[in-house]
Amino acid sequence: MIQFLNLLINGVIEGLVVALPALAMTLVMGVNRFPNAATGDLMTTGAYTAVILQALGVSSLLGATVLAALSTAIISVISYELIFKKLARQPMIASLLAAIGLGFLLRSVISFFAGHDQRNFKLPLVRAWNFDGVRILPSDLNIAAAALVCLLLVFFLLYKTSFGRQLRAVSDNPDLARASGIRARSLMIGLWLLVGMISAIGGVLLGMKAVVMPELGWDHLIPAFAAMVLGGIGSPVGAVLGALIMCVAQELSVPLLGPSYKLVLSFGVLALVLLIRPSGLMGRTELVR
Repeated sequence: MIQFLNLLINGVIEGLVVALPALAMTLVMGVNRFPNAATGDLMTTGAYTAVILQALGVSSLLGATVLAALSTAIISVISYELIFKKLARQPMIASLLAAIGLGFLLRSVISFFAGHDQRNFKLPLVRAWNFDGVRILPSDLNIAAAALVCLLLVFFLLYKTSFGRQLRAVSDNPDLARASGIRARSLMIGLWLLVGMISAIGGVLLGMKAVVMPELGWDHLIPAFAAMVLGGIGSPVGAVLGALIMCVAQELSVPLLGPSYKLVLSFGVLALVLLIRPSGLMGRTELVR
């Protein structure tokens, strides 16, 4: 039971963090209709930017994270304006391949300038709290709280503001939204700013929990994509729910599969969902005549 509780806690914490890139992918998939495979490398870009800012003298990790999120958001918007906007009327595979290429480009630039050495954030050393064998790190609670606050802010933006209502209108029916006078350009810029910020914060939180390396985001891209499919493509709530279920399942599978094969479970769940319920847990099933 103690081992089960420790694995459950780790799964929930990691699930809240993975929910950020899963949510970013869901937003792009719901509005722009393609899986943004560059999300993982946007996470890596945010994490490395925060590490560099700390090395340059930004003492506050919060300040470094905010600046990293803003810079990654700018990169995200530039990628939309230069690449994805021009491919909007092309088949989805064209945007997907462009996203993969963008991811490789970002990873190569990071590797060229920063190398492949593992880097860490400057964090104070803390001792884990021990509750009769159930161990909880205060830093993990801070990571989970930060991820939860970010998710709540994004959901407030999506469901309680005019920007979110317009975004959901475009996602539901782009032609009707355009006929209603919704300005697509400013909306898309806001969307890609949000996607870049979410991805960067997710990368920083993952770097705080582990180490920062060029493959940081790439290693978590498959779990995030599987969480998006599991929750339902285009459903923000489903993306968060899918990330929690996926990461808890991965952690609970460690005694059976070992830590090296956790990623296999992501592929297994992804294949199972596509076979049984392609629309996901909270996705909408569309009837086509």
